[in-house]
Amino acid sequence: MGSVLASVLCGYIGSYIVSRRLVFISGGLSHASLGGIGLGVYLGFNPIVSALLFAVGSACGIQWLTSRGRVREDSAIAMFWTFGMSVGIICCFLTPGFMSDLSSYLFGSILTISQTDLWLLSGITVFTAMLFALFFRAIRAVAFDPVFARSLRLPVAGIEYLMMVIIATTIVATLRLVGIVLVISMLTIPQTTALLFTHRMSGMIAFSILFGCLCCMLGLALSYWFNVPSGAAIICISIVNYVVLRTIKSVVFRFKKKR
Repeated sequence: MGSVLASVLCGYIGSYIVSRRLVFISGGLSHASLGGIGLGVYLGFNPIVSALLFAVGSACGIQWLTSRGRVREDSAIAMFWTFGMSVGIICCFLTPGFMSDLSSYLFGSILTISQTDLWLLSGITVFTAMLFALFFRAIRAVAFDPVFARSLRLPVAGIEYLMMVIIATTIVATLRLVGIVLVISMLTIPQTTALLFTHRMSGMIAFSILFGCLCCMLGLALSYWFNVPSGAAIICISIVNYVVLRTIKSVVFRFKKKR
């Protein structure tokens, strides 16, 4: 259930990230969330809740700094990225026993997904699907050309802030599945694979969900058969899937060109 929900959620949000070219931002937010996890464990809070608050705050901070032109986007991402990582590392060493659980947050441990995690993932997935269904044209316009979207008098700033918050929420919600280090792959690899077959955002979402579910199931099977971490197995399967489909497409294209 967690794999399917994560595939659907990442299919929607990842398509926006790839279209908007926000891959670096998603990487920065995923690593910044470690600061929230560390603070939560150190202060005795639920680490997922504290990571969510920390990631959302970082997302809004990056968007605020870059939108006002005070700081370059890559510099703002680097600041929040390194700040979150440093806070998390400090809390790791200050909290007795936390270091033994750190790998499950860094690399994921799908077997530790709780009922609360599933409810959180379900709620975010349903909300995101409804948001895309109701405001798909506006989101698509902002993703592909925000300047043109402003000429249409769309609330570009509001949409960008909302999507940044959802990106941060998605990252935290999928931590149990693949972890901080690999979560960026769930938001980019299926979408990049989908671009082999379509350049329409609606088609990208559909193919991303399909490839995400397929790779998650195969990755779980691989982790069971060979007793390896499930998150890493899922990402490896996703990359192999992309390479195979890319090779097949190239061979078919060359064959048609010769004919």
